[in-house]
Amino acid sequence: MTSKIDGGVPPPRPAELGNPAAAARSGEDRSQPVAAATPADNMRLTGEAAGLQALERELGAAPAGLDQARVDEIKGAIADGSYRVDAQEIATRMLAFENDLTR
Repeated sequence: MTSKIDGGVPPPRPAELGNPAAAARSGEDRSQPVAAATPADNMRLTGEAAGLQALERELGAAPAGLDQARVDEIKGAIADGSYRVDAQEIATRMLAFENDLTR
């Protein structure tokens, strides 16, 4: 595109060429934020992901399953120094757990 520089009428701007509505909007108030375009991306969860989400909701809504009285009892025993660790019981339970994992 060539333009003759003679002080006459300026050439049309690109917004005015292709879209007359854009030229009409050019004088609008620009102090307000512009709304973002709606995203066109889509997402579809697999059955496994949907199942995990359902499980997460169930676990979040369910009680923790803790025996708060027992927790308080152990905390008190630790605080006053009367809590004793039974190493044999810990070893037995660790071995039982290991056996359960290998089945």
